[in-house]
Amino acid sequence: MVEKLELAEPHLAGWLSSLGLGVEYIRSQGNTLFYRDDQGAEIPVLDLVGGYGSAILGHNNPEIVAYAKSLLDQGTPIHAQFSRHPYANDLAWKINRILQREFGTDEHYSAVFANSGAEAVEVAVKHAELDRVMRLAELAEDIETHLDRAHAAVRSGAHVAGDGVVELLGPEAESADAGDIARLTDAIRIVNRERMAARPVFLAPEGSFHGKLVGSVQLTHNVGYRAPFTALAARCRFVPLDRPDVLEKIVAEERRTLLDLIVEDDVVRLIERELPVICAFILEPIQGEAGIRVLDQDAVRRVQEVCATIDCPIIVDEVQSGMGRSGAFFAGSHLGLQGDYITLAKSLGGGIAKAGLTLIRGSRYRTDFELVHSSTFAKDSFSTLIAGRTVDLLERDNGRAYRLAAERGDRLLAMLGRLEEEFGDVVKDVRGKGLMIGLEFHDQSGSTSGIIREQAQAGLLGYLFAGYLLRAHAIRIFPTASATNTLRLEPSVYLTDDEITRADKGLRGLIAVLRRQDGETLLHA
Repeated sequence: MVEKLELAEPHLAGWLSSLGLGVEYIRSQGNTLFYRDDQGAEIPVLDLVGGYGSAILGHNNPEIVAYAKSLLDQGTPIHAQFSRHPYANDLAWKINRILQREFGTDEHYSAVFANSGAEAVEVAVKHAELDRVMRLAELAEDIETHLDRAHAAVRSGAHVAGDGVVELLGPEAESADAGDIARLTDAIRIVNRERMAARPVFLAPEGSFHGKLVGSVQLTHNVGYRAPFTALAARCRFVPLDRPDVLEKIVAEERRTLLDLIVEDDVVRLIERELPVICAFILEPIQGEAGIRVLDQDAVRRVQEVCATIDCPIIVDEVQSGMGRSGAFFAGSHLGLQGDYITLAKSLGGGIAKAGLTLIRGSRYRTDFELVHSSTFAKDSFSTLIAGRTVDLLERDNGRAYRLAAERGDRLLAMLGRLEEEFGDVVKDVRGKGLMIGLEFHDQSGSTSGIIREQAQAGLLGYLFAGYLLRAHAIRIFPTASATNTLRLEPSVYLTDDEITRADKGLRGLIAVLRRQDGETLLHA
């Protein structure tokens, strides 16, 4: 029999096979994936990847599966676009009530639906830019009204104050007589038109990851993902949050103004108005792909303060950290980080549906957005109803799932903390919150093992570890995308003590092999 040529991402398939990760899983349940060995026996694998955070209630949660079957049996109208979707409104209200409870607010957020986390981020980005463009148009109209008013005031006897005219308008306006209101307003219009053409800029912390679509990838700090597509989307400046002076410096560098005229006591004066050029600041309460890093509360407060001074909206990306994984529905609630935009996805689909959602603060919401953005599968009955049931299960028993996430996370962190204490020469750090945890290993680029050294220098060490853990211990753990020395652990809230013990045993095995610098065992065990 001729082997079928691999056409589905063939390079990736070959790479996975070379590390022992090219396994076909045949079913899943709870925190377990199953594959068949060469003899056809079913092999259970402890899955601590959890769909990169998509399975907060476990693989194929029986209640969600039963509900999904009932929806399909009833013939739920998945493709009924451009009609009423009351279940979408119900979901929006459920999440609004949680948001109001966790942040202590009575504000409402409008909801725009999506299919994935990256798309939810794109929705936030597009809406923020639409809002910026509309604010800019309103500002331009306001200024035009003021220029006309200045004309009328001068005709009625007001005079133009000369202070700052040349300095603000530049050398091209030197010939403009301060008393010549027509020439002055024409010069203001020329300057403003040029300044209004400035392209928007986004701000994000260093280490950010927000997806790999055309827009979202430019908000992702990893230059390897971003650089090939830089010309396709808006510019983003990345901020080291541990250096508040840098944030203020970047904002000062990017700020722009428009010129305006005001009339006070028969005097026409030239002033500057803030030009909305910084479109939004986007951040994750717990950075996922940067190595599972919980944001510092003081840094978050500085971001909020700086953004408030320039009316810059904040996008809070809860795609990976949200849906209860941190011990609360919104990880931002631990930090007092209530965004103008909040994105949700991953576990929103209950582990079986593809669902995303962007919440937009009511005071910023632009109804025009509904006419310029749409998505074929977003807000369909199946995924939206599944999302609603998922939220119900998280909220059940007064939020028992959140308490489980916190308690199970603490137990897992304690186990990993003991590894760090015992093997500090190998384990560099353990960090995280709830069931979003990172285990960081020391750099091995100087290893005495050629295999370990080569993989470390290529930035692939975590995948080498993942292959060993799967083959030798039937444990599935992957590194974070931009910090591959850090293994991520994002199991469901139903993680058992036995599963934690099993993870402990497997990781101890990995550490023992690494201490021996036994690259052959890591690659081939």
